[in-house]
Amino acid sequence: MVTAAADIAGAGTAAAPDGVARALLRAYARGLPLEPRPYRTMARHLRVGEGEVIAALGTLADRGWLARVGAVFRPGAVGASTLAALAVPPSRLETVAAQVNAYRGVNHNYEREHRYSLWFVVTAASRPGVDAVLDGVAADTGLAPLDLPLESAYHLDLAGLMAGEGDAPRTVTPRPPAEPLVLDPAARHVLAALEDGLALVPRPFAAVAARAGVDEAEVLARLRAWRERGAVVRYGLIARHRRLGYRANAMVVWDVPDEQVDAVAGRIAGYRFVTLCYRRPRRLPEWRYNLFSMIHGRDRATVRAQAQALAAAAGPAVRDRQVLFSRRCFRQRGASYAPAPAGAGAVAS
Repeated sequence: MVTAAADIAGAGTAAAPDGVARALLRAYARGLPLEPRPYRTMARHLRVGEGEVIAALGTLADRGWLARVGAVFRPGAVGASTLAALAVPPSRLETVAAQVNAYRGVNHNYEREHRYSLWFVVTAASRPGVDAVLDGVAADTGLAPLDLPLESAYHLDLAGLMAGEGDAPRTVTPRPPAEPLVLDPAARHVLAALEDGLALVPRPFAAVAARAGVDEAEVLARLRAWRERGAVVRYGLIARHRRLGYRANAMVVWDVPDEQVDAVAGRIAGYRFVTLCYRRPRRLPEWRYNLFSMIHGRDRATVRAQAQALAAAAGPAVRDRQVLFSRRCFRQRGASYAPAPAGAGAVAS
C-alpha cells in the first residue's frame, strides 16, 4: 500500500513528475481497471511494462505526490461524515491541530485564513461515531466545533485537476447524500482493507482479499457493484495536490437565500476550475454561509480572479462571500469508516 507522506505538507515542493509517472496521474486519476492485474492493463495503455508502472507509482508515493491508489466514496454511501471548524487562537494552532489529529476518524485537517482557522473532516461508521469525535475534540481543546454536514453535492471530484479536462462548462445536478450501502461483515472487512489504498504489487486486489479474509473475485465483484450503484465517486490515483504545485487553494463560502442555493450553485459549479461545490447548514450566529466551493490553483492572484468570476456569475442573490485560502495541511489521508476497536474509543493510538 502507499504509505502516508508527512502530515505537514506546507514546506517545499519537489520537482514535478514526468514520463510514466506524469502519464499515470493524467490517465488514471479515475478509471482504475477493476480486474486482477490493473497495473498490467494500465501499462498496456501507456505502452510500457507492468513493472515500470508499479515502479512509477512507487516513485510518486515516495516523493509525496501520491496519497494512495484506491476509492473515493460518495458522502453518505458508507458511514457518516461532517466538515468541522474551530476558531483557534494563533498561539495554540499547532497544539490544537495535533489534538484533532489524535482522532482516527479525522482524515483531512487544514489551516485556513479565517477566524475559524482549523478545518477538518470527520468520518465514522455512524453518526454517533462522528458526534463522539466532535465531543472529544471540544473536551480536549476547550473549543466548540462548527458541525457542517453535507446537505447537497453539486460537484465532488478533484480528478479533473490531474486529467487536464479543459475549460468547457460542466452540467451540474444537485445530489443529496448517497443512500447508505448495506454492508455485511465481509463487505466491512473489504472496506477496511481498502482504507490505506492498494498495494503496489501485480495483484493488488488479491492483497486486499487476503487482508479481508475473502477471495479476489469477491473483492472485485463488490467494488464493481459499489461503482454501479453510484456509491463511489472514483477509483484511481489519489494525488497530493499541494505537493504537485497546487498551493494556492481556497475555500470560497457564500451566503445565499436558501431557496436560491441550487440555482447559484449550478452557476458556480459549472466552472471547470471549481473542484468541489456543496451545500452545508448555517450555524447562526457564528456561521452564516450555506454554500461552499473549492478552487485548487497554483497562484493566489489567479485564484482570486477566479473567485471574482464566480461572484459575477452567481449574481445578486449572494449576500456575502469570503475566500479562505489554505495555509497548512496537517493531515490528508483516506477516510476511516471502521468502528473503533472495543475499548479504544475514537482516539488513535
